[in-house]
Amino acid sequence: MTDRHLHAVYVISVFAELAGVHPQTLRNYERSGLLSPQRTSGGSRRFSEADLAALRRIQELTNEGVNLEGVKRIMALEGELAALRQELATNASEARSHIQATHRQYRRDLVPVSNTIELFIDASRRAHEGS
Repeated sequence: MTDRHLHAVYVISVFAELAGVHPQTLRNYERSGLLSPQRTSGGSRRFSEADLAALRRIQELTNEGVNLEGVKRIMALEGELAALRQELATNASEARSHIQATHRQYRRDLVPVSNTIELFIDASRRAHEGS
């Protein structure tokens, strides 16, 4: 997320109008733990683009018939899933880096096994031919 996405700029009345909900609905969502707007030093709520995205997800789930406690649980699990996906991507990237580093450390002077067998057979033939 960008800083702009997290920057809280909307007062509750503007945010409610943007979202098409009543300001009291936003207060209820905040009390339920579904939204966490930032607060000014004077205690006024300030909403961000991230809050708007969360509100859209709340609306989507409630329109599908999910109650607020279910919405809260789903959103928590979605957040956890996103964090785990990021962790998995980071671990996969680190693993690829370690594999590449290991490959770079291989000794270049070693003869591949297929060539070694041919050299052994040739040496055996020469030894028998010389006897």
